Amino acid sequence: MKTSDFNFELPERLIAQVPLKDRTTSRLMLLSKESGIIAHKHFYDIAEHLNPGDCLVLNNTRVIPARLFGEKHPSGGKVEFLLLTRKENKTWEVLVKPGKKAKIGDEIIFGGGILRATIKDIIEDGKRIAEFNFEGIFEEVLDKLGEMPLPPYIHEKLEDKERYQTVYAKYEGSAAAPTAGLHFTHELLSRIEAKGVKIAYVTLHVGLGTFRPVKVENVLEHDMHSEYYSIEPEDAKIINEVKASGGKVIAVGTTSTRTLESSAKEDGIIEAGSGWTSIFIYPGYQFKCIDGLITNFHLPESTLIMLVSALAGKENTLAAYQEAVNKEYRFFSFGDAMFIHP
Repeated sequence: MKTSDFNFELPERLIAQVPLKDRTTSRLMLLSKESGIIAHKHFYDIAEHLNPGDCLVLNNTRVIPARLFGEKHPSGGKVEFLLLTRKENKTWEVLVKPGKKAKIGDEIIFGGGILRATIKDIIEDGKRIAEFNFEGIFEEVLDKLGEMPLPPYIHEKLEDKERYQTVYAKYEGSAAAPTAGLHFTHELLSRIEAKGVKIAYVTLHVGLGTFRPVKVENVLEHDMHSEYYSIEPEDAKIINEVKASGGKVIAVGTTSTRTLESSAKEDGIIEAGSGWTSIFIYPGYQFKCIDGLITNFHLPESTLIMLVSALAGKENTLAAYQEAVNKEYRFFSFGDAMFIHP
């Protein structure tokens, strides 16, 4: 299986740069994973296409304002930090630009000294281990000084930080948003529940590896990034009861999909708990838990379009993407949505 098999022509003008004012007014493409039949709706129509007894699974991770701009002490050279993974309370794995300005023992100051970081180690891919020093609560300091780590293809500044969060975001830890969930409002979720659809939550802290391109031509040689996930017992119970009663499990986003498929046993039963997953889903994969998927439109040749192709079939997926280009759908994080339905 070749990476180039998942390529398609995407005009740059279709890459959404800013979120819509109303989350639910995004366009929605319906794609039957069995027949490949396509229909065009809006996201506020999604409740009509979910059935009583189904279960919608949402990723409740919260994006942290993980981009910090500081200067090296005492030289004053400009340095940018991107927080990747928390190792301990004050110690983080970080990406530094420019890397040459961050040697072991160097001190970087942010916000005029409100936050200080000392480089403790240099690890694989040039990433650093940094220990922070501050007064008070780190999250509050970060909220004051940090910026949202928007994807590299978004060039506009985000006016409201909360527009890169889902309305149900709860547990901080992501370097990127689970963007399929950005289309929901509390009111829309209430309508969905009122119809008899169950809502369950999982947590997967999205890493920047989600944007990392596949650099090998043979898909099987790609080294998938690892991310932390957890599922609470009450949420596993909801999902398992829906499966047992014959309802459909609809994952909201590729992150929810990877969490569910990582924690599912061979019979599809979800096990509560936490851990790290590097699951790589591509055509040929046999899904154990999910029946449908709500997702955005993804990068050509990405692991995300490969996951979508595993569920809907490669031919159906690429035909749907061509239709999206023809109809000028908005692509990527702030773009429109697709519902791959059973």
